[in-house]
Amino acid sequence: MTNIFKEYMLKKILYSEVLKIFLRFFFSFLYSKEFLTGYYFDQKRLGWYWCFRSIPSRLWGDNRKIKFPVHPRTILSNDKNIAFDVDNLNIFQTPGCYWQNHNAKIHIGKGSFVAPNVGFITTNHNLYDLKKHEDGKDVVIGKDCWIGMNSVILPGVILGDHTIVGAGSVVTKSFLEGNIVIAGNPAKIIKNLIVEIEK
Repeated sequence: MTNIFKEYMLKKILYSEVLKIFLRFFFSFLYSKEFLTGYYFDQKRLGWYWCFRSIPSRLWGDNRKIKFPVHPRTILSNDKNIAFDVDNLNIFQTPGCYWQNHNAKIHIGKGSFVAPNVGFITTNHNLYDLKKHEDGKDVVIGKDCWIGMNSVILPGVILGDHTIVGAGSVVTKSFLEGNIVIAGNPAKIIKNLIVEIEK
């Protein structure tokens, strides 16, 4: 019985590896190979589902030029102006997000999460001529941050590691200290997580 079980498991692993090689080859025609690896492809396997789901928007939708799978109801302006860890591909799988980074970069720290309907804005319209845009300013999100649903992060904002942004917040300025919860419009500190831990 033990040998039969070992043989079954060996075949399962072998077929699994063969399938993974095939999928990586197939999707390399749509996405860059560097994004077809990591936690969500090698362990969770959700990455392959994301690839299948993203095919329509990759072929004729808003994300035609993006080199990794993005939720069909999320818009990413420029994949060249975004920096993230490949293990955090999940941040692009939530619906309704808007990653506006035409003229400046967005940096997302490892282990961060993004809820649905979040907007990352790097460039505003010129107030005197709405057809023009101001110069872009980078947005930097630290490690292990959580951006709550319906929040907006505005140009030039930097959030320190482990910053939690409450749902519906509008973040207009930087919070470099990290280990805090911010919320509101405009967002302000409502809790210091270091103080809470020490109590």
